[in-house]
Amino acid sequence: MKQTANKLIAPISPLRNLLDRGMTILAFTLTIVGMLPLVSVLWNIISKGYPGLTAVMFTKPIIDDGFANAVVGTLIMVGIASLLSIPIGIATGIYLAEYEPDSIVNRTIKFLTTVLTGVPSIVVGIFAYSAVVLVSKKLFDFSYSAIAGGIALAILMLPIIALTTEEVLKLVPINLRLASSGLGGSKFQTITRIVLPTALPALTTGVLLAVARGIGETAPLLFTALFAQDWADNLLSPTASLPILIFNLYNDPDPVKNQLVWTASLFLLGIVLVINLPARLILGKSR
Repeated sequence: MKQTANKLIAPISPLRNLLDRGMTILAFTLTIVGMLPLVSVLWNIISKGYPGLTAVMFTKPIIDDGFANAVVGTLIMVGIASLLSIPIGIATGIYLAEYEPDSIVNRTIKFLTTVLTGVPSIVVGIFAYSAVVLVSKKLFDFSYSAIAGGIALAILMLPIIALTTEEVLKLVPINLRLASSGLGGSKFQTITRIVLPTALPALTTGVLLAVARGIGETAPLLFTALFAQDWADNLLSPTASLPILIFNLYNDPDPVKNQLVWTASLFLLGIVLVINLPARLILGKSR
């Protein structure tokens, strides 16, 4: 019996061992090479941005060599975008996953949502400029604003949330739905009391990733919120943001403004990191 087993298990040739080790070394080397640009960018931002990181920058506007107004403007516009995109995105994802997934309407919405994820952000900015800024200027006598910027960011965040919600809900075991129906629960009750709570950690991850993308977008805000050196008067006036600050002041010859750009870049990077880390932790615990 042992002889038969030994015949069935062929010995591994030295050439195969050599090839396996060579591919392992190659994969490890290429991984390091791929990480070099990321490490270089991080080191450049940290080394140039950290020396200018002071408490004053978080209390004064750009006109006074700080970026507090840009931080507030970014948070306001991302907050507006979240209020618009999260409910609509989750509702869209629920419809795609739970209601007539093979219908023409469902497939059309899925196709359009998927296409929207690939639309360049600058195209979204032009659309928001035409549909929001120009219209509001004609009808309500205001143009560039935090609200327009929030709407543009919401368009970018919406497909991410919708498609994430759909995929997450599909991962919820069908047995839970059947058990709820067997106990007399309606479809709405099953979705709200069983499916959504089960998928909540992964849903939270998708929302956080969408928010992280919205915080770093530049092109849509160029066409909608514009920029402001000082504090914005209200939500209907031009509003500063961290990405636009970096874009506008990068080539400024003033060393103070140049330092402000690198410090703002470091702070923006920190915000994205703070959002992404909980998202990864939540996703890891949900598996």
